Amino acid sequence: MCQAEFTERGDKKAVEDGDLLMPKFDADGLIAAVVTDVATGDVLMVGYMNAEALKRTLETGEAWYWSRSRQSFWKKGETSGQVQTVHEILTDCDQDALVLKVSVAGNGATCHVGYRSCFYRKIVIADNGNVRLERVEANKVYDPADVYGKS
Repeated sequence: MCQAEFTERGDKKAVEDGDLLMPKFDADGLIAAVVTDVATGDVLMVGYMNAEALKRTLETGEAWYWSRSRQSFWKKGETSGQVQTVHEILTDCDQDALVLKVSVAGNGATCHVGYRSCFYRKIVIADNGNVRLERVEANKVYDPADVYGKS
């Protein structure tokens, strides 16, 4: 295991062009993490990490997040078996957002509703101007009630 340490934020040039990890966490101590499938590039979910969740992810090679609703750490797949193995982590130019490229264990689903991706619907505008959602994933991968005992 590595002992992940982050460098304190430097000047703009150091942040944008340097080789040191200087993540910029928001006022709540969080950084957004867009999660994609390493093989297809499909967006699977968006999560949030605090410094400790990012360190746990770097040290274990498995994705950890901070649950804003539960106010606790959350190892993706700990209950469902849908563990996300991290293959690569990218940061944006000002180091205030991450992209995790992962493979998903178990049944391959990421969404707690049962779909492979949390982005299973797209926004469409009908000819009459009404906005609605349309499924881009026809079927669920699993029934969450089978895993969590609830719908």
